[in-house]
Amino acid sequence: MLLNRIVFATLLALSITACSGVETRPDDTANFEAANYLYYKWRSEPLDNRRGSTDPIYQVDPVLRKAVDSELKAKGYVLDPARAQFSVDYVYAEGLRMGETSDSASNISTYPGQIPNRNMDQASIDNAIALGGVKETSNIGLQFNDVGRKEEVWRVVITKIIDRVNQTDIEAMKKTVNTAIRHGLRPLPNAD
Repeated sequence: MLLNRIVFATLLALSITACSGVETRPDDTANFEAANYLYYKWRSEPLDNRRGSTDPIYQVDPVLRKAVDSELKAKGYVLDPARAQFSVDYVYAEGLRMGETSDSASNISTYPGQIPNRNMDQASIDNAIALGGVKETSNIGLQFNDVGRKEEVWRVVITKIIDRVNQTDIEAMKKTVNTAIRHGLRPLPNAD
């Protein structure tokens, strides 16, 4: 009985982690791995919000840098600007993604919808609402550059659909960025 609970709890935790809503598109790590990097630096200085801007980048920047440093440290890389072999840079951008098309979409609209009095089941209606329409996304592009050659050696683009667009929850943002960076840097090899 106890073993069943442990197995169930483990499977539940894994399924929740897998459904984090973070999409990553990493490049091939062969060029990065071949160079046997150990030391890195940030390509740019941390952002300084002296004027008190409410732009989200000023909240994301320190959290993102801390998450990247933590993940790279866990993989064995050392933050040392004096001996850096590669540099880390990022681009943060909010974006929009069109909703998914469906087989049940009409010829008038290619996006899923609901038509009154057509005997639709509740699951189809819920899917049409959840998948249809425009979704706001938060996107982070991490780029790793060889310092000596001044060329890109690896990159990953991380995208997350924003659930609550009009709410700014710093703790939720920190958790999301940490999860996104963990997923994004997963394919990167450990330092030798």
